[in-house]
Amino acid sequence: MPRKFLVVVDDSPEFGAALGYAARRARSTGGRVVLLRALPGGSDEHWSGVRDEIRRQQREEAEALLNRLGQEAAEKSGAAPVFIIEEGEPLAAIRKAVGADPDIKILVLAASGGSRGPGPLVSAVMKQGAAVTGRKLPVTIVPGELTDADIEDLA
Repeated sequence: MPRKFLVVVDDSPEFGAALGYAARRARSTGGRVVLLRALPGGSDEHWSGVRDEIRRQQREEAEALLNRLGQEAAEKSGAAPVFIIEEGEPLAAIRKAVGADPDIKILVLAASGGSRGPGPLVSAVMKQGAAVTGRKLPVTIVPGELTDADIEDLA
């Protein structure tokens, strides 16, 4: 099986750099991109009907987003990406995805630039190390301000 590059789909401005880098690395190594979208979970049982409707809408939105991003990933990587939608916090979703697919070999994240720090997900991954994924998994952190030309040159 080809090596898979896991990218967490979020709404951060630097996400595009992570996707672009992972797609180009996948193309240059014969791999595939895995797009993971973590949906927030709910716990209010007395609102179960409303919660179910919200979950349905979130899932539809996530599917539409992944399909749109999947086209971009396929064009840049040369292969259709794998889509994963998990409910819960991003770190738990990463752990579950990596545990379920041994072909995921690299987690690709993008760090935000400037004085606001690398971002919450990058910070959490750096703090927790291998505990994030449950197994030894290299993490590639790309600068969020990379241009397409920069990514093309690096990957």
